[in-house]
Amino acid sequence: MKIIGLVASPHGIKGNTAGLLDIVIEGAKSEGAKAQIISLPGDTVLPCKACDACHISGVCPQKDDFEEIKAKILDSDGLILASPNYIFSVSAQMKAFMDRCCGIIHCMGFEGRYGASVVTSGGGDEGPIADYLSHFLIITGIIPVGAVWANMGMIENGDFPKETHYMAFELGKRLVTCWAKKNNSPEIEKSKDAFLKRMKSLIQYRKEEWPYEYQYWKEHRNLK
Repeated sequence: MKIIGLVASPHGIKGNTAGLLDIVIEGAKSEGAKAQIISLPGDTVLPCKACDACHISGVCPQKDDFEEIKAKILDSDGLILASPNYIFSVSAQMKAFMDRCCGIIHCMGFEGRYGASVVTSGGGDEGPIADYLSHFLIITGIIPVGAVWANMGMIENGDFPKETHYMAFELGKRLVTCWAKKNNSPEIEKSKDAFLKRMKSLIQYRKEEWPYEYQYWKEHRNLK
């Protein structure tokens, strides 16, 4: 299994968010996975300009790393999203990446992959953010297998407590085993189906304005 880990923190690969992601990656590697961690410091994936180019041509014209990262995800089997809690939401760096995936979302273009979420904070409220990341995975077509989070009050001697370490490691293992067994749940499948119907109506309505996505649906989802 090939996994991409996106850590969206100003601290890059040296922060606590990356540290917790590393443990998840360790668990995945223990099951034979290969992984690449990509840092989103804020200047490599810029905010969406709402130009609609991705809907028209399938490619974003902005000159940054987004298309390269998208290609790596498309070439992978799994995606782990890691973000700190910034004012009860994901970081601006993660939100920029998510917004740039609007074309992927319209087509649920990451379908067939499995994912997980990692969240850290200064003092709590990580759960809703993990749920938000899991929902984002679903609407891109990815099947989420779970999440792990921690706040800095849990840090002991510069490291996460044993229970958090265990949960993160096991999440990485579960990501690989779920991918290998093609596991899914009725709840996730129901959410995917509902969103797919919503996008089908949208693409049919905007087929003249969004030719790339309309053609994608015709070729991959038998849209008439």
